Amino acid sequence: MLLGAALCIGLLSNCTTTQDESRPGTGTPPAEMKVSGESIAEMTAPPLVPKPVGNRAATKLIVNMEIVEKEGEMADGVRYLYWTFNGSVPGSFIRTRIGDEVEFHLKNHPDNKLPHNIDLHAVTGPGGGAASSFVAPGHEVVFSFKVINPGLYVYHCATAPVAMHIANGMYGLILVEPEGGLPPVDKEYYIMQGDFYTKGKNGEPGLQPFDMQKAVDEHPDYVVFNGKVGALTGENAIKANVGETVRLFVGNGGPNLISSFHVIGEIFDKVHVEGGDLVNKNVQTTLVPAGGAAIVDFKVEVPGTFVIVDHSLTRTFNKGSLGMLTVSGDENKQLYSGKQTEGIYQPEGGTIQKMPGAKAPDAPKAANLEERIAMGKTVYAKTCLACHQDNGLGIANAFPPLAKSDYLNADAGRAIDVVLHGKTGEITVNGQKYNGVMPAQVLSDEEIANVLSYVYASWGNKKQEIKPGMVAAKRSSH
Repeated sequence: MLLGAALCIGLLSNCTTTQDESRPGTGTPPAEMKVSGESIAEMTAPPLVPKPVGNRAATKLIVNMEIVEKEGEMADGVRYLYWTFNGSVPGSFIRTRIGDEVEFHLKNHPDNKLPHNIDLHAVTGPGGGAASSFVAPGHEVVFSFKVINPGLYVYHCATAPVAMHIANGMYGLILVEPEGGLPPVDKEYYIMQGDFYTKGKNGEPGLQPFDMQKAVDEHPDYVVFNGKVGALTGENAIKANVGETVRLFVGNGGPNLISSFHVIGEIFDKVHVEGGDLVNKNVQTTLVPAGGAAIVDFKVEVPGTFVIVDHSLTRTFNKGSLGMLTVSGDENKQLYSGKQTEGIYQPEGGTIQKMPGAKAPDAPKAANLEERIAMGKTVYAKTCLACHQDNGLGIANAFPPLAKSDYLNADAGRAIDVVLHGKTGEITVNGQKYNGVMPAQVLSDEEIANVLSYVYASWGNKKQEIKPGMVAAKRSSH
């Protein structure tokens, strides 16, 4: 089955035509299709895509691509020298139609340091075009190919060492639409995952060079959508309205990791598996191999922020593969109620049960600051270490650091309040914004005093002793 028929069957619920009827034209094999006219391909940077091909005839399509080596932001305070196609990571989205003759102009900017080329997985020919496109800085090459297989394909640089060129951002997507085009949707977006390997650890500031050994070991410091941490969050989130249909063209540049692509709170109505003609329905998470792609379609039914992730979740919450789809419109309480009630849960009933005459054991009391810090270290290991880590650095983009924390050192009373009563909402720590939930800790005054004294005595903080009386005063004032 060709993609056009699969799309018709899979994406249009009211489509009842036969395979031949769903693909207008003469039935000429793609390799023999005659082209008419000439046009210059519209090129868009992610997350945007060019206008749909629609029902146009096959044509001569001129694609202009410039290789640019440029410094950019990987994460807050972290710089990286990207190698790019048309200045973005991933490179420009290329949209073609089956039977098109593509005249490809590949330019290597004169300020670049290295030669490059391009391998398009949509090409039938040696190296996917790589053999014809090797180009030195300050030069341009032109080569042509005919697209004869519909689908969504990856392109990437294939100059040795290939993994290094890809890991520096040299990848993108080319779509070959079937005759008659794809079924229409309301919104289309371009998302591509990549893994990056830096000399410094995740979050280490400054200009970070590529680390070949980490790439060989497949130990990336960053796994991101569209080239950087936060490329699809906040003001950069993709958008839709309630009731609209959304199509995501999803790719994985790799060079190493497989993506488990998932949108939290949505189910994909249709997935074009590996970007081809096989359509799967009602999919929660779809695998996108390195050097592969998928087309996912779904309808947004309720408003809110839907988080886009690689469901290998430590990559998402620790290395950056997190995006957002913001949906606006009226709520549908029948479909999704939101929170209805919240109460207190006690496993033994409404009150904590005690044996007659029994007394809750008191926490041991510290005789001096040294003992308090030692006891606090034990409390920290039991209650705080998982989120804030044994070095107090927290987890990037999830849990704020306690080490050298301006938020902590500015107000000890506020720190006591947070441990006692929890904290919800956005805070800024050491210039970085965090927005999450810190639950209230079920600890005695003595334990809270101990653990905070340990934190203040560690990791470059201001060495302030917190005493149980200070905690008791905050507890009674709340």
